[in-house]
Amino acid sequence: MSSKSSKRIGGEYGVVRAHLDVYKLNTYIKAHVPVVSAPAEVQQFQFGQSNPTYFLTDAKGKRFVLRKKPAGQLLSSTAHQIEREFRVLSAVHMHNTNPTTKPDQFVPVPTPYALCEDSSVIGTPFYIMEYLDGRIFNDTRMFEVAAKDRRECWLSAVQALAALASLDPAEIGLGNFGPLTDYFPRQIKSLVRVSEAQARVVDVDTGKATGKIPFFDEMVDWYRKNLPNEKKTGLRVVHGDYKLDNMIFHPTENKVIGILDWELCTLGSPLADLANLTQPWAIEAKNIPEDPLLKNYNLLNAFKNTTKDVPIPLEDLEREYCRLTSQAYPINEMTFVRSWMLFRLAIISQGIAARFARRQASSEQAFVHKRLFPVVGNLAKVVLEDEGYTIGNKPKL
Repeated sequence: MSSKSSKRIGGEYGVVRAHLDVYKLNTYIKAHVPVVSAPAEVQQFQFGQSNPTYFLTDAKGKRFVLRKKPAGQLLSSTAHQIEREFRVLSAVHMHNTNPTTKPDQFVPVPTPYALCEDSSVIGTPFYIMEYLDGRIFNDTRMFEVAAKDRRECWLSAVQALAALASLDPAEIGLGNFGPLTDYFPRQIKSLVRVSEAQARVVDVDTGKATGKIPFFDEMVDWYRKNLPNEKKTGLRVVHGDYKLDNMIFHPTENKVIGILDWELCTLGSPLADLANLTQPWAIEAKNIPEDPLLKNYNLLNAFKNTTKDVPIPLEDLEREYCRLTSQAYPINEMTFVRSWMLFRLAIISQGIAARFARRQASSEQAFVHKRLFPVVGNLAKVVLEDEGYTIGNKPKL
């Protein structure tokens, strides 16, 4: 490994921004979580847009992670579901510790320890899990490490995803974890409703509405008319937010040791996770506005039609995924999936903008999303236009 990676990479924590009652937390821990030696000191991780996430150090110096729902009235009944997060972590952990599980079937996750659904403890439900000491790359370009390490880390991310996509939900106790119908029609139905509600949220100071995603109605109409055939992959466990900064890599080896942030997990098409992971390759720099705030935002790294700072060719990632999941390359459905996952990201970004409007967002960077979500919505549209589709009244030139 490069010497540049000797310093800590990602996972920074500090002062608590979203406050909780530490005394009540420690009282609960002492009574219900024997693996943690109370009293525990509490700090908060700097990154994380949705569920406030805390770094715990117990009386013996052992470290843990606590995740909770945001305080206040929530806009979406499908987001922030830390109870579902805990359930899927528990199921995957049991799969990993099953003596019959082969090494290539191992899906790296932190060990979950306790779920508290009693809101009277710290204001919302929460759970406590293992702290994994490793590297979190918040920038998909991975400047902290050498070119060889970047390539190996990305391939490891694909290998971990392929292992997840190979799980049979019923065999690990998740057969009823989500609806058994096709994933993308469900996503469209639920997220359209969420986005419409988010668009109406007004800022507590300015009184201005969050606003709609550009070409929202036209895009939704296209998705409904061009649904992919999901029978090719079957129903699988979908992480829902599978991307580089939701993984912890080994401190010195280029392999994933933990997949984080499972709150959006459900049953559906594994191609959604593949598209989400490889999203930078769907974005071209020319389609990002000349806005300094957005140009420096890692979420909009653009790998399409360039080799500059690109850690690995997209074809290498997709061929490896196809090899590990025993399917043909290329995957024809990826145009739809890439566009939808960007559109979905626009809805998620719009949600953060709406929570910021209500001053409920947990991230220090939440204010960016008021300007970000319309841009991401347009990127979803461009993916389709680049493949010859016409959205709205403007034909492709």
